[in-house]
Amino acid sequence: MNQDASDDREQKEFLPPLDFGSLVFPFYTQALVKLGVMDDPLLGKGTGENPALARRLIDLLDLLKDRTKGNLEPDEEKFLESCLLQLKSAFLEKSKPATS
Repeated sequence: MNQDASDDREQKEFLPPLDFGSLVFPFYTQALVKLGVMDDPLLGKGTGENPALARRLIDLLDLLKDRTKGNLEPDEEKFLESCLLQLKSAFLEKSKPATS
């Protein structure tokens, strides 16, 4: 393989920035996928709801919040809080019994 082809492939691969949001975002998006709120970004389609896994991902983010308390920048703390609020709201909405 020549150097140009290797360089092109490396430029096309996405590398997330090294910041706190890059740690939170994968848990957040996977929880949304498992709640059925969004399609899987890699597959481009839904992969089937799994509320138990979504709950576990939310719990992991809660654990991260607890373990980083007092060590986050204000914008990092706000981002994590916002993600948790959205996920918990979506989880509660999905957990409501269906009314006919």
